[in-house]
Amino acid sequence: MDEETNLPEEANPVVRALAKDRVIFGLAVAILGVLVFLVGAKPGWFGLRHNESVGFVQITVFLVGLAFLCLGGYISLAALWNGEEKSIAADIGLRLIGTGYVIAVFTGMADIFGMSVIDTPNVPFFGPWQAAGVQVGMAVIALGMFLLVPQKWFSRR
Repeated sequence: MDEETNLPEEANPVVRALAKDRVIFGLAVAILGVLVFLVGAKPGWFGLRHNESVGFVQITVFLVGLAFLCLGGYISLAALWNGEEKSIAADIGLRLIGTGYVIAVFTGMADIFGMSVIDTPNVPFFGPWQAAGVQVGMAVIALGMFLLVPQKWFSRR
């Protein structure tokens, strides 16, 4: 095993370079996702104007950031398999990432979809129930990412 790329020594150098490039690209997309998520969640940190309540644009921006985070994490973790057949746990992990994102979107946008916790909202309301739903979605995404990690990475010393 090569210590730098964690690929077998007999692996084709082109395959090894591609796997390393995919991991780097995936991490770049994930970092971009974190930044976009933070712009949506905490616009004041970036000197952007924000209201007391969380509005439609703010919710949409942090959900788009979460999408980039999911995509980048998947690209990086899928590259760790390096062309090997993925396990059933990894396939379940991919589906959990998608399911978690759907949970986060539908709970985050509940008022826009007409499932409001308050009567006749004039402005979309992102309250504690929506926040809890997005957190549950993010926990499901994290579990999916954990299941995507190849088993051989846990047995290494």
